[in-house]
Amino acid sequence: MFRSLVFAAALLAAVSAAPAKLRRQAPAGVPDYVLKYAPLVYLHSKEQYFPSDIQAQLSNSIPRVQFNPVTNGPNPLSLNNLNSLDSGSWLTSKDDITNNPTWIKGVKPDNTGKTNNAVTAAVIVNDKGNGNVDAFYMYFYAYNWGGEVLGWSALQFGNHVGDWEHNLIRFRNGLPTEIWYSQHANGQAFKYPVVQKHTDGLRPYVYSANGSHANYAMPGKHDHTIPNFNLPGGALEDHTDKGYLWDPLLSAYYYSFDAGSTSFKAYGDEGATPVDWLYWRGRWGDQEYPKSDKRQVKLFGQARYAGGPTGPIDKQLNREKVCPSNGKQCILRSFLVPKSVEMED
Repeated sequence: MFRSLVFAAALLAAVSAAPAKLRRQAPAGVPDYVLKYAPLVYLHSKEQYFPSDIQAQLSNSIPRVQFNPVTNGPNPLSLNNLNSLDSGSWLTSKDDITNNPTWIKGVKPDNTGKTNNAVTAAVIVNDKGNGNVDAFYMYFYAYNWGGEVLGWSALQFGNHVGDWEHNLIRFRNGLPTEIWYSQHANGQAFKYPVVQKHTDGLRPYVYSANGSHANYAMPGKHDHTIPNFNLPGGALEDHTDKGYLWDPLLSAYYYSFDAGSTSFKAYGDEGATPVDWLYWRGRWGDQEYPKSDKRQVKLFGQARYAGGPTGPIDKQLNREKVCPSNGKQCILRSFLVPKSVEMED
């Protein structure tokens, strides 16, 4: 009897000490399968710009329209009043971004995968009925480093303040069938069974590219010169590896999305979770600097400092296919890439 009690106590202690990445923490009402199969993100081992607190972006920004400060906007700016800004506004850094201010570096996950004291993700669930559910896992970074062209440090393009990336997992009757990885102007879709997963065999791994945070299904080099055609090397390379493990569920807001009314609702205590910010259609970063700005370099139509992105509402939350409808073919892959040649199913 004594040995049984000792064993039970040890088992309870082991469960209590389990890594946070294995726990499923969320408000009441979030479908269990949305948490059970949620992605785990590997940030690059040389990453300098980690996931960032969403509110902190507002606290370190001045809303501007065509480079002019908004004079009648809310002050202080918060996630609860962001949507009162005009959709033509840009959340422009208060600091000269070339000075690499501390706040744009985000929060490095701790050894449990949590970004402490920073809400760095949002989970948005679109229940389409008849067992069809799309779960969006939105990741926020304060800064995107565009990387080098042909490995030459003097050629850097695509840097910008603010960076939203995401995965979409499509569920049928509570089981995942497809997954989307956002990458620059497009991304990649895979059948769920073929992607790499955590040792629990459930949660898919996502490999976030160094600096750009583009999401890939495997580590290594990824050439993105041609969108949706991922080769293991080229002029514009992303680099991914098993660096820092980040569990976005541990520091996230959770919402349901009603496509018919284009409305969001927070799970759990609605008063504790800001919702207003999700409706804002403006830009989460600086407007692209003009050529007259000493910080700017433009070559072959590419800018060293590009404009910031739009937010979650602009990510086609009610898309028909697992890929967004952007005029490009939706390829649902049944094997991981890059390979020497990427082939359509």
